[in-house]
Amino acid sequence: MARHLVATGQLIDDDPAEALAHALAARRLASRISAVREAVGLAAYHAGEWQSAIAELRTYHRMSGAQSHLAVIADSERALGRPERAIDLFRGADQEKLDPAVATELLIVAAGARGDLGQRDAAVAMLQVPDLTSDTVQPWTARLRYAYADALLAVGRRAEAREWFSRAAEVDTEAETDAAERLLELDGVVIEGDDEDEVTEELVAGPGAPGAVPTSPDAGPSTTAEVSDQDDPVGSDLASDGPEHDATTGAEPAEDVAADIEAAPEVAGSGADRREADGTAEPEARQR
Repeated sequence: MARHLVATGQLIDDDPAEALAHALAARRLASRISAVREAVGLAAYHAGEWQSAIAELRTYHRMSGAQSHLAVIADSERALGRPERAIDLFRGADQEKLDPAVATELLIVAAGARGDLGQRDAAVAMLQVPDLTSDTVQPWTARLRYAYADALLAVGRRAEAREWFSRAAEVDTEAETDAAERLLELDGVVIEGDDEDEVTEELVAGPGAPGAVPTSPDAGPSTTAEVSDQDDPVGSDLASDGPEHDATTGAEPAEDVAADIEAAPEVAGSGADRREADGTAEPEARQR
């Protein structure tokens, strides 16, 4: 079991399908160990097995008492075309008890889910949190600024988006995002010799895209197998994902949108950008 977990950790970035195969092998040997279920969930997420990722990580949270992969679960819901459930996870999370990194990633995913629903102005407002403009650089600062720049670009605020892509690139020393490339793109600079597929892959891997939430196991580190139910039936997990929304329109009451925005504290000096936070949803959201 331990060897399979080590192999999962070594392969998860370069060969997620093989990593998932090792994780599933570990689960067959020790399905009642929480770290094993965590490994299966993270490997499934990287391999694009969204439903399995949700089931396994919910099981891990229940077994361990941790809530460390809520953003991964929410992003998997987005990937399955259920942004409403991602927003429900954000609403239901106890923000004060979450690790700051987890809380930030969950916020980024929830804002992306708002964008999926066409509520782009609400997504911009949600991301205006104190860490966005803080002078203290945190591990998540680059991704937060990148997500904010992307949200600004989605609502046509190109000049502001360029500024925030620049600010993201300044602190992105580990090249977690493609902020520098996006900045060049906005400036009209074309880098010759780039392979089109590589460029596409970089853009897809940006913050908020399914499969892009940074993942690391709490305890250390196309082949699929049927998820065993003997230890933890997953039906009850999937049945308790929160309030249902209109799957046809994706619309929500304006007060619900405002509540999500209010859950993210306002950034000092950015009140002009938070015109959505006065309790009115932006027009596109109401139409939908």
